[in-house]
Amino acid sequence: MARFYPALFVFLWSTGFIGAKYGLPYAEPLSFLLLRYLLVIVLMTAAAVIAGAPWPRTIRAWCHLAVAGILMQAVYLGGVFLAIKQGLPAGMVSLLVGLQPLLTAFLAIIVLGEVVRRRQWIGLVLGISGTALVLSGRIEGGFALAGVWPALCALVGITLGALYQKRFCPHFDWRTGSAIQFVAAALVTLPVAACFEGFHLELTGQFVFALSWLVLVLSLGAISLLNYLIRHGSAVNVASLFYLVPPVTALIAWALFGETLSVVSLSGLVVAVTGVALVRKT
Repeated sequence: MARFYPALFVFLWSTGFIGAKYGLPYAEPLSFLLLRYLLVIVLMTAAAVIAGAPWPRTIRAWCHLAVAGILMQAVYLGGVFLAIKQGLPAGMVSLLVGLQPLLTAFLAIIVLGEVVRRRQWIGLVLGISGTALVLSGRIEGGFALAGVWPALCALVGITLGALYQKRFCPHFDWRTGSAIQFVAAALVTLPVAACFEGFHLELTGQFVFALSWLVLVLSLGAISLLNYLIRHGSAVNVASLFYLVPPVTALIAWALFGETLSVVSLSGLVVAVTGVALVRKT
């Protein structure tokens, strides 16, 4: 089954932008995320207790997991939600975050000492080129430039978080580790939300559906898969999967919302898939 995990991860992760699009009209972004974190903490802690999962034995291990959680949850998700809330199209957000593989490749050489082969560099360039082609017909002018900064923060957060976890959290139980990471993310998000938001939420059916999807499918399913992939693969290989997120998001939007895909977009999808195949080829 492990061979199907990368494809499953890409699909699940791509639905995150759809969930944000459904839920953000009815909630402030950080308040939305804080509620999401709290629900995940309850579910993950319960799962860990019922299964008798081991907790980290040292304070150092707890701290490393907390730092990774802050980067991969609070900074990344906070940046994405703030960017979309401030008017930046989801396609543009996914394109900016889609720069992660290139940034990861540079940092992996410095931080992890990984060797990036020429074939992988070619694949990385093809991946970002294909991503740009997919989104070229979907990004319209007039977006809010203020949303670019949170999106760039999200890019930095997910990149540094994946590298940090690969370096300092090589082994941990996915249930207890996730609980610790989301507690850290909640503790960082709470004071910021208290200062700048009023914890406004509208419990509409659409919001409840979006929240349930983001908690059960994204936070439990996709994050667990990401943790598994980080432990069992190189940072560059895992990061290359994020090139497929914008194209797959475009396909999901076509299926759910009837958004059309141009010939250029379809060509970009092929280019992006080819790039990822080159990066991940052993």
